[in-house]
Amino acid sequence: MLAAAIARHPREFVGLVMAGAATLAILVNALFLQHGPYPAPIFAARPLALPEVPRAHKEDRLSVAPAIVAPKPRPNAAPAPAQQDPIAELITPSKPHVLAIQRALADFGYGQIKPTGVYDNDTRAAIEKFEREHSLPVDGQITDRFVRELAAMTGRPLEQ
Repeated sequence: MLAAAIARHPREFVGLVMAGAATLAILVNALFLQHGPYPAPIFAARPLALPEVPRAHKEDRLSVAPAIVAPKPRPNAAPAPAQQDPIAELITPSKPHVLAIQRALADFGYGQIKPTGVYDNDTRAAIEKFEREHSLPVDGQITDRFVRELAAMTGRPLEQ
């Protein structure tokens, strides 16, 4: 009966055998051949890593607990460097870009802006004024649409 089915549809039989072999190979690889958690084991049972607590001796239980003493600061210890946020660096406009925007806004009378390269309240107010006059959504942020409109108004690309 099986031989007759194979004889009638040999291509389908070969396809089924190949699909079964591939499935078996994937399961064996995932279940038995992967060492460690990479990329993601199917049945991961990782024990919780709890901090080890030292056991108290019998004498320690009877005595009064010592007062907690803060560690002494090291005399020549340098302060830890501030952690930089890489996402904030990606979404925050660069100083030269803000400087070019401030110059363009000041040149065209959108506020008393000092081109410092720092996005401050005066820059935000000037951007909001520009957005109102050009029928843009007023949010005071440096968006791609705002930069395109400002560059079109000035007739030159804004340096970055």
